[in-house]
Amino acid sequence: MPLRTHLTVLQWSAALYADSVAYKIPKPVSDDGQGQYHWEDVTYREFLLNVERSARYWTSMLTKQSIPPHSVVGLWLGGLAYMDVLHILGIARAGYIPQLFSLRLPNPEIIFELMKRAGAKLLIYDVSYADVVHGCHVPTLVAVDIFSTPDVQAPLAAIFTPERSDDIAMVFHTSGSTMGSPKLVPCTYGWLDSIISKANAISVPCQPGRQDVIVCMGSMCHIGQTLTLIGALQHGTCTVQPTQIAFSSGELKQMIRQCGLNRLTQFATFLSMHLRNSRNDPDLLALLQGLDEVLFAGLALPQDDEDWARRNGLLLRNLFGNTECGAMLISVGGRGSDSLFLRPIEGTKYGFFPVTPSSAAEETTHYNVNAPLLELVILSESGDCPHMSLRQADGHFHTGDLFSEVAPGRYFFRGRDDDWIKSENSLRCDTRAIEDNVRATCGDLVAECVVVGYGRPSPALFVEPKGAIEGEKLKKDIIRRIRHFHSRRYMHERIVDAKFVVIVPKGSLPRTATKGNIRRRAVEEKFKEELDRVYGTVPDFRTSS
Repeated sequence: MPLRTHLTVLQWSAALYADSVAYKIPKPVSDDGQGQYHWEDVTYREFLLNVERSARYWTSMLTKQSIPPHSVVGLWLGGLAYMDVLHILGIARAGYIPQLFSLRLPNPEIIFELMKRAGAKLLIYDVSYADVVHGCHVPTLVAVDIFSTPDVQAPLAAIFTPERSDDIAMVFHTSGSTMGSPKLVPCTYGWLDSIISKANAISVPCQPGRQDVIVCMGSMCHIGQTLTLIGALQHGTCTVQPTQIAFSSGELKQMIRQCGLNRLTQFATFLSMHLRNSRNDPDLLALLQGLDEVLFAGLALPQDDEDWARRNGLLLRNLFGNTECGAMLISVGGRGSDSLFLRPIEGTKYGFFPVTPSSAAEETTHYNVNAPLLELVILSESGDCPHMSLRQADGHFHTGDLFSEVAPGRYFFRGRDDDWIKSENSLRCDTRAIEDNVRATCGDLVAECVVVGYGRPSPALFVEPKGAIEGEKLKKDIIRRIRHFHSRRYMHERIVDAKFVVIVPKGSLPRTATKGNIRRRAVEEKFKEELDRVYGTVPDFRTSS
C-alpha cells in the first residue's frame, strides 16, 4: 500500500468534501481597532487550488534559482496565517522538502546553522525579516502574497511518491534548545504515514453527520498544528484561523457565535486565560459549557483551573505529545473523575519502563496516585518512532516523560525527567510538585514560578510576582504559605528559608517559543550568578562592606 502524505490527504479530501468550508480567514470589520472580525470562507476545492497555485509559483521561482527538486528549503514564517499554510504546503507540493522555522527564534544565526546542518539550499522568509537575512549563506526569497502575483500557467508534476519509507518529507526543530541550539527533527515518509493515522483517530467528529469546527492551535511551523490540520482534513472539518495564537476571550466568543466553533483546541497556558475569565463572565462560561470538546495540550492545566472546569461541566480532554512524535497519548474525555487519565493512541507501540525510585514518587498526588514512576519510551517498531538520529543506543526513543499507571493502560503525567532534578548528593526532587503547591497556595501573589537547583543542596524557587508587593515581604508570605507542604518533605526537597525564593521581573524567566513553558535548565544558566550567591558559593559584593 503506498505511503500516505499530507498532500495525498488534501487531494482526497478536496474531492470528497469539495464544497465544504475548509478554512475561515479573519478580516477586520473596520479600521477602528475595536477587535471585531468577520471570517471569510475557503472551501476544500478552493484550498486545494490555492495550494497548487502556490506550488506553481514556487516551482517557477526555485527553478530560476537552479534549486534542484527534492532539495531542503528553509521557510522562516509565522505559520499562523492562511498564506503561510499555502507557502508550506506549496513548497511540498512543488517537490521540495520544507524545513520550518518559527518567527520566534530570536537569532538568525541559529536558523542559518540549522539550515547548514540540514543541507538547505534556499531560505524563504517573511518580509518582516528582510533586514536580518542578508547574512544567509544560501539564496533568499521573500514570502509574497501569491494572489498578488500572476498565476503561473504551467502543469504541476504528480505528487512525489517516496521510494523508501525513510526518505525525508519535512524537517522541524525542537522548541527548546540543547547546547544553545534547537535540535533538528527530520520527519520521514513512514513517520508521516503513522502521523496521518494518529491524526485521524483523535479528530473523529463529535456528532456524526455534522461538520466540526475547530481553531488553529498554533503555528504550522510546528508539529502541533500540522497534525491538527492533517486530522481535520481527513474528516472534512473546518479550521478557523484566529488573529493570534493567544487570542482573547472576546475573540473566542466571536468564533463560537459567528463561525460555529464547537471544538476548542489550545495549549493549556492559553486555555487557562479563558477559564479564569469565565469565572467573572457568565456569557463566556455558557459558551464554553456548550462546546462539544475542550482539548488542551502542551502541559497540564493548573489544578484550580481544571477543578473549575470540571465543576462547571466543561468537556475537557487532554492530548499529550511532542515535536519528535506528534500526539502520543490522549484522555478519554468527558466529565468523569478519571476522564483526564491518558492512554496511548491506537496503533502505537510504546513502553512504560520504571525509572529510579525517589521519595517524591511515594507521595500521594491530587489524583491519589501511589505508583512507581515510568518513563514513556517509543519503541523502534512503532510507526511514529522518530528519525534514527534522535533515538538512543537501544534503537528506541526515550521521551524523558514520566508517568504513573493509575489503572491498567491508564496513565497520569508526573512531569518530564528534567522536572525531577538531582541534588548534590544525587537524590531526586519533584520540582513540579513544589510548583503546583506554590500555584495552589499563592495564586494571588505569584504570576509564574519555577523550581531549580540541579546539583545544589536543596531547591530554589524563582517567582514572577502578580502584584506590586515589596520583594522581601513577598518572599516571607510565600514561605509562610508553603511551610506545611514542605514540612512533610525530605531535607533535600525543602524550601524553608526566604533566601531560596528569588523574585524576578514578570516575563523574565526563559520560555519555549511555541507553548510558553518555562525552560528550567535555561533558568539555571541565566541566573547562575544569582544562584551561586543564594547557595553561598560566591561572595555577594552588594552586601560586602
